[in-house]
Amino acid sequence: MKILITGGAGYIGSHANKLLNKKGFKTVVFDNLSRGHKEFAKWGEFFYGDIRNKREIHACFKKHRISAVMHFAAYAYVGESVSEPAKYYENNLSGAINLLDAMREFKAKSFIFSSTCAVYGVPERIPIIENHKRCPVSPYGKSKFMIEEILKDYESAYGIRHVNLRYFNAAGADPELEIGEWHEPETHLIPIVLRNRSVRIFGTDYETPDGTCIRDYVHVQDLAAAHLAALEYLLEGKRSDSFNLGNGSGFSVKEVIETCADVAGKKIKSENSKRRPGDPPVLIADSSKAKKILKWKPRYIDLHAIIETAWKWHNK
Repeated sequence: MKILITGGAGYIGSHANKLLNKKGFKTVVFDNLSRGHKEFAKWGEFFYGDIRNKREIHACFKKHRISAVMHFAAYAYVGESVSEPAKYYENNLSGAINLLDAMREFKAKSFIFSSTCAVYGVPERIPIIENHKRCPVSPYGKSKFMIEEILKDYESAYGIRHVNLRYFNAAGADPELEIGEWHEPETHLIPIVLRNRSVRIFGTDYETPDGTCIRDYVHVQDLAAAHLAALEYLLEGKRSDSFNLGNGSGFSVKEVIETCADVAGKKIKSENSKRRPGDPPVLIADSSKAKKILKWKPRYIDLHAIIETAWKWHNK
């Protein structure tokens, strides 16, 4: 039996794929390479396909005996989702339904969903726990919220159990430097800062100590470990559930820039710009549920250490 990893040539999916293969699982990476990289699909088997294409998904399931699915394939730029919502609903929402329908037909019953803290919208309290009201403010967050709701219905009707992993800000890179964070265009703060000597700060008038957004950064290796834990959890027959994945510590944009400058040993200038639509002031996770139930324990809890792995990758 094989684990299907959609979007397995992307940033987080490739790290999960590497870890699963290290642990002895057989994997199939399903990716159209629109935002992933064939060089990252180094483990398991590769199947070129698009989740919006039902024929391609079904062809993959026919070729491989799939027992569980890890679903990473999605567009994930908040700002882009605001300007191009149709693109996000077509890809993220209809693509997930196509995938779930293939699972119904081929009797695959375990689904691990790459969700996001964006489902919460602007939080009413910090840190955020899983039963916090979900009220997403961007089409990206709404698409993930809708899929979480669809998963409930597919479990009730078709018996497909699921785990929603709502992660906060993924960061860092593979310590062995085989894979890392590579987006085109790059929109994530840490790689932008590490690659440049001048950066723009979107919003300096938030109600935070230094006026910039505060985020919870979680290492991509720790996210991969959580996906492995979620897979083992479902394969043991446990019930469907949702889990936050973060470090429980928040760092402002200015703090991240300063830490990047320290790690890289260079001066970085910043230019103040207006806020981006869809950016809440503060997002910090309470991940105690994942630690208790999934036995998940993040290894990278220091921002400097997280950025250091990213810097080594970018230098390579």
